[in-house]
Amino acid sequence: MFAKPFRVKSNTAIKGSDRRKLRADLQSAFPSLSGEKLSQLIPSKEQLNVVKMYLHKGEAVTAYVLNKNPIFFELNKRIYPTVYTLWSYPDLLPAFTTWPAVLTKLAGGADLMLPGVVVPPSGLPEVGQGDLCAVNLVENRAPVAVGLVAVPTTEMLVADMKGKGVITLHTYLDQLWAFGEKANPPVIPHMCCDPGANGYQAEEEEEDGEKERGGEEKEEEVIMNADDIENVTAVLDNTENDTPDMDSLCLNVETESEHVSSATGQTNDDEDHGSESVDLKEMTKDSENHQDTENDQDTAEMNGTVQEQMDELLLQCFLHALKFKVKKADLPLLASTFLKVHVYPCCPEGRQLDIKKSSYKKLSKFLQTMQQRQIVQVKELSKGVESIAVVNWKHADLQAFKVAETASDEDLVKTDNVRERPCEPLEIKSFYIVSSKLIPLFEHAGLKKDALLSNADVRSIITTYIKSNELIDDYNKNYVVINPILCDCLLEKSEHHTITKLTWDDLFTRCLKKLQKCHQVIFPGQKPVVRKGEIKPIDIDIAQRGSNKKVTIVKNLEAFGLDPQTLGNALQQKAQASVTMFHVPGTKDQMALQVQGNQVNHIAKLLTEEYRIPTKYITGLGKAPKTGKKKR
Repeated sequence: MFAKPFRVKSNTAIKGSDRRKLRADLQSAFPSLSGEKLSQLIPSKEQLNVVKMYLHKGEAVTAYVLNKNPIFFELNKRIYPTVYTLWSYPDLLPAFTTWPAVLTKLAGGADLMLPGVVVPPSGLPEVGQGDLCAVNLVENRAPVAVGLVAVPTTEMLVADMKGKGVITLHTYLDQLWAFGEKANPPVIPHMCCDPGANGYQAEEEEEDGEKERGGEEKEEEVIMNADDIENVTAVLDNTENDTPDMDSLCLNVETESEHVSSATGQTNDDEDHGSESVDLKEMTKDSENHQDTENDQDTAEMNGTVQEQMDELLLQCFLHALKFKVKKADLPLLASTFLKVHVYPCCPEGRQLDIKKSSYKKLSKFLQTMQQRQIVQVKELSKGVESIAVVNWKHADLQAFKVAETASDEDLVKTDNVRERPCEPLEIKSFYIVSSKLIPLFEHAGLKKDALLSNADVRSIITTYIKSNELIDDYNKNYVVINPILCDCLLEKSEHHTITKLTWDDLFTRCLKKLQKCHQVIFPGQKPVVRKGEIKPIDIDIAQRGSNKKVTIVKNLEAFGLDPQTLGNALQQKAQASVTMFHVPGTKDQMALQVQGNQVNHIAKLLTEEYRIPTKYITGLGKAPKTGKKKR
């Protein structure tokens, strides 16, 4: 997320009330932090700055900087620790271990794939989807990355450690780390044995020492443990030759590797075989009890399978309803209405959705789970009555959800209208087009008709032409001698016999006037669009309707890639006023918005903050109502 440079909007010292609020938010987000640790993280007397920034994709992020180092950052109202904080508190988050060669991929913006995860002897940490986690290396427990868990631990093991494991948000060596003092991670040894041979050899030496001090019974136990350790060490020694190829098996941003770490696979297989042998011995001792237990397990597995299938169906219908059925204008939406009108109709043919057969049992519990995953925000209107207030249309699950051969064209159109516009600003650049009359002046640079040139390009080409033809006046270098080509291209007919010299400024001014103006609009994720003439700004006007009624009219939204229908829906919610669309007279397909009342402030805030349109491309902002005190 911080792989590319970001733009800092503001950098201010935190207020006392905001400092206390930050402590409270950290206490709720990280319950393991004691009051003493919170005081060390957020000291009362040291200067703490709040830095608001925009990332390269347009996301708004707030970072908290202490002693020139960012310690936390906030995204979508959720707080994440940085590597600087985790180096002081390495146990703050559950951690996954990977190889050192993977770090360069993570710093480049890639996610951590499961084949690149090293499974320790103690097993993977128990985490759920969307939980915060850290990533460290086999040689050092100091975290080098922070991210979100892509799939729960149980699904990782079921998937045979294939697929995406951690969605990377911030890493050591990225731009957020570089915003601080660029310190290197400390060396923190792992609490358990490392997956390399050295850790197991150290354990073997300790057990050999105990064997010499202990009796015969201890000797037998140590010998058995030493044999097991030798087997594991031999397996891991064989895998050390494969470690240079870890780059190929992990972390390609576009394609997931299909190779699994041999060390983790073989180690887990050895453990599984060992556990199976113990189970066989227990079966031989008491076969009848085992048969009863097996029958109970089969019944539990059947019940679990039904619940898992119903949970999967419920989630599928939920995502389908949000992505293809629910409009932004429908919010807030009662949970009961959402279930009956939107969720149930999304159930595939031949299947029946029954929430009582799922593990949630109730719709309210399911919605709370979706709220924890930050897909929706639920508000309780009264006891037992809930409504969906906000939908995170940018959530990865919603964007990745697809319904095979069921989404109609109408549904796809609804999806485009519902999905929020990305907060990426568009770029507008001014250019000049070479006309046919000025081709002789620019052909020496290899340019043809309709070539695009910036102001700097025009000045550079003209300067090169004048110097190459030695047209600078010998007596006054501020003047340029007019030759026949300059005369035909830049002078009027009445000036052909009267003007023999021009100043540099006059020469450039005349040349720019002869060129045709145009502008280039670069929409995020699309090819640049070139239009002739200067771009017309968004026009906001106030009109009188009736005796004493005012309406706000907004025109020329299409030139900036804005959909009037989508903007009207957002404006209707913010201003709480009726919004209508009408065709602009004298145009082919331009539409304008008419909003009840003087809503210049709401429109300006929506255009500048959410759509990030520069104010120089908006006219009529001065027509906002004045907020002065009324005279008595």
